[in-house]
Amino acid sequence: MLVDEVPADGESFFVAECFRRLKRLGLAGVVSFSDPVPRSTLDGRVIKPGHCGTVYQALSARFLGRSPPRTLRLLPDGTALSDRTVQKLRSGEPGTQTRRSTLAALGAELPQEPDPEVLRRVLDRYTRPHRHAGNFKYGWVFHAPRIAIYRHRGPIQSSHRYPIAPGNIEITVLGAPPARPGRPADMRRPTA
Repeated sequence: MLVDEVPADGESFFVAECFRRLKRLGLAGVVSFSDPVPRSTLDGRVIKPGHCGTVYQALSARFLGRSPPRTLRLLPDGTALSDRTVQKLRSGEPGTQTRRSTLAALGAELPQEPDPEVLRRVLDRYTRPHRHAGNFKYGWVFHAPRIAIYRHRGPIQSSHRYPIAPGNIEITVLGAPPARPGRPADMRRPTA
């Protein structure tokens, strides 16, 4: 996301320019995510309202469903302590100094040597669980590949229906067939 001072269409222009450069490099496509889940501080101040990928929709992305649901660990200021950071702290890997400093400023004492029990107590005391239903997943195909692009669920498919933010109008791709009955629930427009 860009700062609010960027003029209208700035995000679309930026993403479109990135796509032009990626196409020149020979990439077949891009998968991107938008995070619709709002985040707030302990006192309830919203620091991240969440977004449903309006710019991706404006750039004719295919809506590919949602990423798997998970539980985030939020710090008091509403920022997330990623699963990868927790894994690094647990195993003693490098690259955790910033989060160690953040936790120390809250009063947490983490030993230099990994101690899973101490880490669990620190996480229980200084973070809060936040259930996340999954990010919205979008994709663009730049070139028609000779072989279909497969992931664990098969080729890229689209429901042709975009998720919408509360209070917004629904956008449907013109000429797209309606969603077929029996399609997996995460491939249809999410319900709030």
